[in-house]
Amino acid sequence: MIKYLHHSEIDKKKWDACIKESFNGMVYASSWYLDIVGFEWEALIENDYESVFPLVHGSKWGIHYLYQPVFTQQLGVFSKSLLSPELVNDFLAHIPKKFKFTEINLNTFNKAHTGKYKLTEWLNYELDLINSYDKLFHNYSTNLKRNLKKAKKHHLSISKNVKPEEIIKIFRENRGGKIKNLSDDDYLKLQRLGYMGIYKGLIQTYGAYTDKNELCAGAIFAKSNKKMIFLFSGLNEEGKEKNAMAYLIDSFINEHSQNHLTLDFEGSNDPNLARFYKSFGSVKCTYPHVIINNLPIVTRQIVYLIKSFRRFSGK
Repeated sequence: MIKYLHHSEIDKKKWDACIKESFNGMVYASSWYLDIVGFEWEALIENDYESVFPLVHGSKWGIHYLYQPVFTQQLGVFSKSLLSPELVNDFLAHIPKKFKFTEINLNTFNKAHTGKYKLTEWLNYELDLINSYDKLFHNYSTNLKRNLKKAKKHHLSISKNVKPEEIIKIFRENRGGKIKNLSDDDYLKLQRLGYMGIYKGLIQTYGAYTDKNELCAGAIFAKSNKKMIFLFSGLNEEGKEKNAMAYLIDSFINEHSQNHLTLDFEGSNDPNLARFYKSFGSVKCTYPHVIINNLPIVTRQIVYLIKSFRRFSGK
């Protein structure tokens, strides 16, 4: 039986135990992570936490809706047992009627039948690190190998334990200027995720430095069951010119090769980023993006107009 629980009713010990024991568990769905990115999130629970489905919600103009929280690529149903499309659809059918609009991502293992909602498959890229570094390097694209050779000539160095705010800063001062859907509050959430994850031993930070010891690229990796998620990165113009991000990721792969670990690149639907991630020999996989629209027709038109100017989310 699937039941709907308000935030105060969720047993977080049982919740986290379910995520940890789930065959498809992800760090995004841990209670501490959701507490940061989805204030007072709610949930659908099957029986005694055998399967769970987080609901991150918001309200605007009296309309209650569900949305995908920032820095959280995949959520959906997490289960201790293998999932059937029927169970995934059952969870979607149990989303409370008060939520008139839903736009969320399920996870790679959530196979749903087309129902009373719009379902599209979004792209992700993953790289199994079980092989030796030499074998992994062999599968790199020719262009990537060429860029790594150039990067080595710039005498870049890689360091761990870079402060999360330094990586955030380098992003905001460069590519972040073109990203309009991330607010100051979002960056604060990311910094909190970074430090809480470091405290829990689930976050690793890396930086690429020039021969003048200046940070030119940085990355935040999140440990997620048997995965390392490429959660966030920052790169300045000098780092771009010196192929610093490719060099950083290559160093990470070298360090973690020959482990039962998967590097999850966390995307992307952006063709340029997808090409970059694919160049490391990663494999394309998909996850469902779901829209459920139960808004009245007039309200739908207003929402679509607003969404064309600003991301429809809880901010």
